Amino acid sequence: MNETKINPAILRLLVIFPNVLSYFLLFGMIIYIVTNFNGLQAAGALNLWLIIAAVLAPMALYTTYSIVKRIKAGTL
Repeated sequence: MNETKINPAILRLLVIFPNVLSYFLLFGMIIYIVTNFNGLQAAGALNLWLIIAAVLAPMALYTTYSIVKRIKAGTL
């Protein structure tokens, strides 16, 4: 069977693009929390948004670290 091979540049794009989107999401959430701080605090939802942002930030950073490590090693 002939296995189709993906161009390495396209593979990198498919791996890096979702990571960039996670940073856009994180940045948007931070903007949302800052602009609606008083409303979220009054509604009692501030803790939930801060927890979501606190979970998303390390995940995005670790994913970036992992991708960079794999690119430097030549496996991606």
